[in-house]
Amino acid sequence: MTGSTPAAEPRRAAVAFIFVTVLLDMLALGMIIPVVPELIKGFRGGDTAAAAATLGAFGTAWALMQFFASPVLGALSDHFGRRKIILLSNFGLGCDYIFMALAPTLGWLFVGRMISGITAGSIPAAFAYIADVTPAEKRAKSFGMLGAAFGIGFVIGPVLGGLIGHYGARLPFWVSAGFSLANAMYGLFVLPESLSPDHRAPFSWKRANPVGALSLLARHPQLLGFAAIHFLYYMAHQSLQNVFVLYADYRYGWNIRTVGMALGAVGVSTMIVQGGLVGRIVARFGERRAMLTGLSAGALGFFIYGMAPTGRIFMTGVPIMAFWGLYGPSAQGLMTRRVGKSEQGRLQGALTSVASLTGIVGPSVFTLTFATFIGSLRDWDLPGAPFVLASLLLVIGVAIAWRIARPEVVAA
Repeated sequence: MTGSTPAAEPRRAAVAFIFVTVLLDMLALGMIIPVVPELIKGFRGGDTAAAAATLGAFGTAWALMQFFASPVLGALSDHFGRRKIILLSNFGLGCDYIFMALAPTLGWLFVGRMISGITAGSIPAAFAYIADVTPAEKRAKSFGMLGAAFGIGFVIGPVLGGLIGHYGARLPFWVSAGFSLANAMYGLFVLPESLSPDHRAPFSWKRANPVGALSLLARHPQLLGFAAIHFLYYMAHQSLQNVFVLYADYRYGWNIRTVGMALGAVGVSTMIVQGGLVGRIVARFGERRAMLTGLSAGALGFFIYGMAPTGRIFMTGVPIMAFWGLYGPSAQGLMTRRVGKSEQGRLQGALTSVASLTGIVGPSVFTLTFATFIGSLRDWDLPGAPFVLASLLLVIGVAIAWRIARPEVVAA
């Protein structure tokens, strides 16, 4: 006896496909990151200031579309099944990248970016799929693998996009379209449905809108607390997305090559933790301790980032920050146990909406904080204030997690 069963083989194959789906989605998304600003700048006649303002509007619109669309797509996956939503999202993303590659004006490019915010619904459905096919005690490890896919995609994607974009700013859109459509075609033949008909839920717009989706969290006091931590987690992450490059140039004088090497180190460290250590750590210490360790490591890592006087000291925070990746898989493992199979899609849609809210408010909060502390508050000598703020947010997250995930509460 090997311990494996015929049913386990399809499950492993399905999980592998979901991993590849998330990886290719993130690769495709990452590849267009370096070229979108150049396209916008071209449409704006080379005006960098106008391009920067327009890029901010693009990011806000994308986050708003995710906020409204994710609960709907999550609820649809509870009703029609995960497979249909994942494949439709992949086909939709592929077609949208073609649309943006051909966009003749800035307005059409903006429309395409909004559509991509809607069609990114494969992510909540993918997480719900993992919850369907993975035993509760093994979900943290599987969610960790998805986290590794995110990390690989976000690290390699922009690098590929920069290399390919050298031959034309629209070429990365075509390559991204090819990735998404190839992934959809592959899934069309190999991806089984994970949600049986007897576990499906009727669709209701009342439950599928963002407010209705969040009501699912409100029905479970623990889930509401986890949603608050989820918001703080993604809000802290916005500091890296929005001020890291500016901060590294201002404080350490890093050029693009050095920034790229630093991001590569972050990506490799994250992949090691999420892809190789999450399962072992959770198996040994449990999801609660792993979650608290992840949030604490994130808070310490951000504090080092914000206070480091030199680039070398800054880099000592990278391996510490990598253990921040323990939070997501552990929290997902705990949260998915709180709802039934017919509500996993709604849960993931609601969580994605919570995360997308930070994409609406986060950029302004952290860029204004950075601007203030290198401007009117320059005498404070704290250009790393955005990262210190992110550290404080995660400390609050630790306090909430300690309270809502007490052993006796989790057991109940």
